[in-house]
Amino acid sequence: MTRRHACALLAAFTALIIAVSAGIYLVARQASARPEARDTSLSGGRVPHNPAAPASTGTWVGSWAAAPSGAEPGTELTGIAGRSVRNIVHTSAGGSAARVTLSNHYGQLPLRITSASVGVAAQDNAAEAVPDTLRPLTFSGAPAVTVPPGGQVVSDAVALRVHADSDLLVTTYSPTPSGPVTYHRHARQISYVATGDHVLDPRALAYTEPTPHWRYVTAVDVLSKDSRGTVVVIGDSLTDGITSTTGQDARWTDVLAERLDFRHGVANAGISGNQLLTDGLGRPADSPSGLNRFERDALSRPNTKAVVVVLGINDILRDPDGTPDPAAVTAGLRSLVSRAHARGVPVVGATLMPFEGHAGYDAVRESARQAVNTEIRRGEIFDAVLDLDAALRDPYAPHRLAGHLDSGDHLHLNDAGYRRMAQRFDTSVLSRGTTATL
Repeated sequence: MTRRHACALLAAFTALIIAVSAGIYLVARQASARPEARDTSLSGGRVPHNPAAPASTGTWVGSWAAAPSGAEPGTELTGIAGRSVRNIVHTSAGGSAARVTLSNHYGQLPLRITSASVGVAAQDNAAEAVPDTLRPLTFSGAPAVTVPPGGQVVSDAVALRVHADSDLLVTTYSPTPSGPVTYHRHARQISYVATGDHVLDPRALAYTEPTPHWRYVTAVDVLSKDSRGTVVVIGDSLTDGITSTTGQDARWTDVLAERLDFRHGVANAGISGNQLLTDGLGRPADSPSGLNRFERDALSRPNTKAVVVVLGINDILRDPDGTPDPAAVTAGLRSLVSRAHARGVPVVGATLMPFEGHAGYDAVRESARQAVNTEIRRGEIFDAVLDLDAALRDPYAPHRLAGHLDSGDHLHLNDAGYRRMAQRFDTSVLSRGTTATL
């Protein structure tokens, strides 16, 4: 072969490589432009626009949640205009990225959020962030978002190393009045408020106003390669942890996450005072019934592997005629299970705990509680039973809570009682490979 022929052959080969490379690039670019070909796993079905969105793969799980419980009194006209709200939330599962859900469920005006962020707390129960972890949140690529009345938004994914069993800071700023603030009343966690826009300020100096509520934020999901999915617990004040120690993450769901070795995300959907069958007051209702909020607060969580139901005691306590119908309660529980099974999600149900000594106790209500528990224990309502009645009652006075677990009001628990709740949960129900009957 002559040198000229060799050079011609080399040139042809080089041209072929360039052409093939260009073809691959164009095909890849065209594929990325087609919605059906884009990887939307990082944004819950939406294309992530945030340039800080992670490139790694994994599964989205719910690491923290708080059900919207009402409109915050005193915010009807101005909302929290001109102030930064720094919510402190405690994770269950960890991951390599995070996304945040913000809610205007109880708002009557559009909620304009001009900046928001998520970061890792520098220490427990404090508003200071580890500086290099504070990430601005975007929404479809924009730093600002307007949440319509009754609506919610999910942020784009941001790359952030989220550790299991740790505190995160979710901060929002709204410059304009937005009307009633959507909040979770009994956070059992102190968060903080600052005057002005301090969303991206890692320091705590401006956050001088403590608050016992969570505002706007209702969920933090993480992208995890190791998590086995989300366990959602829907319940009343016993799940909300109303009498647990503030700032100690002593709710029974926190202990449950620990027992699961933080390999599952645990989403707490407890609302104090919540009933299974009856909505609270207002429009939309404060504390909507378990039946009405089951889709929103339980079935819509990412990668839900099981739902735990701890509801029914308030339907007995708060029956307006003082004659609660146990058949109505068990029918409501069966309805929840049927709806979960339609999604292929198994349900663990809890027996109703004793409350003799509480102001609402009487023989009629006790009889209704026993009737509900009898039906639950038959094993024909739930896929598995969490027998909290047996775990928490006084063995010598079985209509009462055990004294060392009682918060003092004979209805709610102290930290030891909430820990006992979690200890009684049979974690093997999540690994048996049992599927719900469809």
